Amino acid sequence: MLVLSVISSAVAPGLALLTFFYLKDKYDQEPLHIVIKVFLLGLLIVFPVMIIQRGLMLGLNGGPYVESFLISAGVEECLKWFVLYHMIYNHTEFDEPYDGILYAVAISLGFATIENVMYAWYSNASIGSMFLRALLPVSGHAMFGVIMGYHLGRAKFSKGAKTKGILLISILLPWLWHGIYDFILSTTAYWIWFIVPLMAILWYGTMGKVDRANSRSPFRFLKREEEVNL
Repeated sequence: MLVLSVISSAVAPGLALLTFFYLKDKYDQEPLHIVIKVFLLGLLIVFPVMIIQRGLMLGLNGGPYVESFLISAGVEECLKWFVLYHMIYNHTEFDEPYDGILYAVAISLGFATIENVMYAWYSNASIGSMFLRALLPVSGHAMFGVIMGYHLGRAKFSKGAKTKGILLISILLPWLWHGIYDFILSTTAYWIWFIVPLMAILWYGTMGKVDRANSRSPFRFLKREEEVNL
């Protein structure tokens, strides 16, 4: 019974955050089955990520910078970006800027959820430790997803040469923030004093990105016309 409670506590934060961001889509909500598929893709990429990270750890003799920015953040964010770009970026359902946020959050939370389940299973985690993980790594992955998806949405609906630059930003910024997050956790015993302000900054900034992405939706005018006609 305790094991079931811990596993449930490992899965619940990811599903709750995914629901939160799904409901934040104001004008043209995405088909739920596609969002779920992307979430499941996030579950699956954990395994190639683990293999690549293991290989890098065996082949590199790096310190905390290499481990945080390359092995951890670099591999995870690059894999998520790669899957999103090749499977979602040109999808017909990606038809407004906020969709980039939703799909990036979905794949990030899928990854964070299976990572959380594995942690709970193999470390015999307590409910208290799972609550802390919900506040930090799970929501952290969601924030990195918002940053990635926001810029993917910008690139999708931009024109000309600047599209490639925005695409580059869509992978560099989440990689940078993720690397900073991991570096703090791995290098200081007083990490809580740095992580809490970092998470507050990320939440504040990403909620602003959510609002800006929604404000650029081509469907916002249709929604207003429907409201007026009613």
